[in-house]
Amino acid sequence: MRKVTIIGGGGVRTPLLIHALARARALEVGEVALYDLDRERAETIAKLGREILRTSERSFELHVASTVEEAAKGADFVLNSIRVGGIAARARDERIAIEHGLAGQETTGPAGAAMALRTIPVTLQQARIVETVAPSAWFINFTNPAGLITQALQQQTALKVIGICDTPIELFHRIAEVLGEPVTDFGFHYAGLNHLGWVRAVELRGEDVTELLLGQADLLQRLYPAGLFDPELVRTLRLIPTEYLFFYYSQRKACENQRRVGASRGEEIERLNGKLFEQLRSSGGADALAAYRRYLLQRNASYMKLEGNAESAFAIAEEDYDPFETATGYHRIALDVMSGLVSENTRELVLNVKNAGAIEDLESDDVVEVPCDIDRNGARPRRTGRLPYSVRGLVQSVKAYERTTIEAALSGSARLAQLAMLEYPIIGQWDLAGDLLQRMVRDDVENLGFLR
Repeated sequence: MRKVTIIGGGGVRTPLLIHALARARALEVGEVALYDLDRERAETIAKLGREILRTSERSFELHVASTVEEAAKGADFVLNSIRVGGIAARARDERIAIEHGLAGQETTGPAGAAMALRTIPVTLQQARIVETVAPSAWFINFTNPAGLITQALQQQTALKVIGICDTPIELFHRIAEVLGEPVTDFGFHYAGLNHLGWVRAVELRGEDVTELLLGQADLLQRLYPAGLFDPELVRTLRLIPTEYLFFYYSQRKACENQRRVGASRGEEIERLNGKLFEQLRSSGGADALAAYRRYLLQRNASYMKLEGNAESAFAIAEEDYDPFETATGYHRIALDVMSGLVSENTRELVLNVKNAGAIEDLESDDVVEVPCDIDRNGARPRRTGRLPYSVRGLVQSVKAYERTTIEAALSGSARLAQLAMLEYPIIGQWDLAGDLLQRMVRDDVENLGFLR
């Protein structure tokens, strides 16, 4: 039987993963260990997880560990999903970004840079413990910004690291949905970085249907959970962007919508999470599970609506479906990766892995987000060639920012951190970068060694 460890196990997505693991017969999970700095929160999540297991066909031992060592010892898979500083740090960073005229978003823009700077040292410290107690484990990173953190792990540890994100597969499913065909009948040509990727071509049962999709504005608008992209932009690019490109292509609009609502997504999630954990602490059994379902429905229904449409999560009705049974999401991609890594049969998944020549415009050891062939021997990126001119420079600039951010976090250099923000196209100004850095990491100065 296999052991799965979740670092950051007090997170709100953990129950979804427990649900998925309980139905993953091929994985043969016998033990799941949760570790979180907030022990009380992890125990609350574990209690909810046991209610999920009580109603599942299969079960396993589920417990909360006191240390990373205890949680990871003997693990076959270690899933890393942490948020250093908690949701309060995200909300604070996003508010500071808005005050400086930039959209507040946890993985892109200045809030993403601040998140990376405070997260890299902690993630590496925990990963080195895993190296000692579970050196043969697969270390699956979902901690944001996922591609950047995965690159730091690839560079600084000897672990078998794969980065995951559900954004590409979400777009694939939406394309299949608007075209009214099963997603299994499609082939998608995809390339980029995490939260910076594009579908370059779409094939349906071997036939290229990219022009059919690009030619219908109503289909293009239905690809996204909110009004993100002008169809003419997509047609002009001749590329179908993932939703996070909204923060590059419409940065001003995103910020204006946040100001109109009077909140960032992080601030609203902070309120939603606070309400959820109050309910979970005061209830149990079926009532707790019902509260969690309501939380997921409200959170999912409001995704990207604030930034794209200036709609508050607290003004959006819950959707009517079972959030545990969706075809996509964090728990689904995590399960697909783990299942793939124990299988003799090769499957294709979009993952964050070392480039190894897949994208010709980037270095071999850069982490990229591309289709991979995955099986028990690991994940091998498929070659995607060169990126189109219209996005090549953007990708190279963001990758330069990622490299410098990692160097800054490892060295504790304030000047390198400022340089990273200068290299980042969303920021791109030296004085602005300095102002943002001073405000966003001032609470982390002692820990990171910045501004010394």
